[in-house]
Amino acid sequence: MHTVVVGTSGVTASDVLAVARAGARVELSAEAVTALAAARGIVDALAAKPEPVYGVSTGFGALATRHISQELRAQLQRNIVRSHAAGMGPRVEREVVRALMFLRLKTVCSGHTGVRPEVAQTMADVLNAGITPVVHEYGSLGCSGDLAPLSHCALTLMGEGDAEGPDGAVRPAGELLAEHGIAPVELREKEGLALLNGTDGMLGMLVMALADLDTLYKSADITAALSLEGLLGTDKVLAPELHAIRPHPGQGASAANMLAVLRGSELTGHHQDDAPRVQDAYSVRCAPQVAGAGRDTLAHARTVAERELASAVDNPVVLPDGRVESNGNFHGAPVAYVLDFLAIAAADLASIAERRTDRLLDKNRSHGLPPFLADDPGVDSGLMIAQYTQAALVSEMKRLAVPASADSIPSSAMQEDHVSMGWSAARKLRTAVDNLTRVIAIELYAATRAVELRAGLTPAPASRAVIDAVRKAGVEGPGPDRFLSPDLAAADAFVRAGKLVAAAQTVTGPLQ
Repeated sequence: MHTVVVGTSGVTASDVLAVARAGARVELSAEAVTALAAARGIVDALAAKPEPVYGVSTGFGALATRHISQELRAQLQRNIVRSHAAGMGPRVEREVVRALMFLRLKTVCSGHTGVRPEVAQTMADVLNAGITPVVHEYGSLGCSGDLAPLSHCALTLMGEGDAEGPDGAVRPAGELLAEHGIAPVELREKEGLALLNGTDGMLGMLVMALADLDTLYKSADITAALSLEGLLGTDKVLAPELHAIRPHPGQGASAANMLAVLRGSELTGHHQDDAPRVQDAYSVRCAPQVAGAGRDTLAHARTVAERELASAVDNPVVLPDGRVESNGNFHGAPVAYVLDFLAIAAADLASIAERRTDRLLDKNRSHGLPPFLADDPGVDSGLMIAQYTQAALVSEMKRLAVPASADSIPSSAMQEDHVSMGWSAARKLRTAVDNLTRVIAIELYAATRAVELRAGLTPAPASRAVIDAVRKAGVEGPGPDRFLSPDLAAADAFVRAGKLVAAAQTVTGPLQ
């Protein structure tokens, strides 16, 4: 099994994906263990002094004015975890929780948190055992970290609360730890706070969304090319010299992908045959511009994610010169903004894909295709309601595009009077990504049928490879009406698994 070694300088997106989705093992580097021990020594020295230090010998948030005596500090750390584990609602997905835990471990190993090496090792042991804390949908405001979600994870380290075992069954965390030979941690000064104070949940979801959207943007370029073929459009608008004079990188990449898919097609360039058009509709002609803008948004979001993956987010933090200083680095605004931005881009990509699908189904705009791509229009309804489903998905995505980060609700008796709502931005982006996958799957279903209905004209070799692959995957081609939902589900699974991109690339080579 692949092993990810966590050091002091952060982790990569591929590390997060390996642990969250592929179950990779986690190890602490010798460098990290040394840094953990050194930072802990600083915290222990401060804890022994009479002067109060936030997070070490004081209460938290609005209660930070109280100095806590030494005999109560272990109880203080336990209490913050128990009281902050106040999430409600449906369970969060296993991959999100694993990303959350791994990213918190990343910050702990930076040597800036003051957590003991044995606590960090326990975090790694829980991940390696396949134990997943039960984390709930609601409880994070995206400031002072993803507090409730991280608290539920810390509760498992203490042997309390519920967790899911490697077999998928939810049981008391203490039982699961004992079965795997993991001793519950006894938290000391600052450790409870350090386990809760991070943007790890929203960052984990951002990293996974970026991976998914990278595949979906390539998928959308392919379905746009197939729709262009189905509509007998022109590929002249994809010429590199046209995109070079408006040099947005994403736009050029998207146009190049479409051109690669369409190479060798006999269906392009017929826009002035029986139903002459000077130009194709915007949803076809401007596909690279819209998808390209989204790609550039992905690039910006990836930069933010990379910076955050290299960050140590905690409050207070242990600095190399021995100071322990309060700060505001736990505020989720940088991550929240790009999560919202991605939801906007995804909604627009879905919107233009739906317009192409509708054009394929409308006999007045499809340039010779049967109404709704039906076998016997009137007797058969064809893909009429598939487009309804697509429209419903797009409509929801438009609602999900409303920024969460534009909102703020004060908390903690106005001590935390401005919050990022980044966790909420991440949760709605996950839904948007799911919906975008379905929208692209429906365009794929319609476009492949339209291309096959163009009798006597040979599609591009890449298009043919896609059609053959999707038919082998259980998505049926043109014919009389049938139970449509299984076909759409098979198309969704085909796109979701990256098989659409893989099929096209057997002809085109790697797409951008």
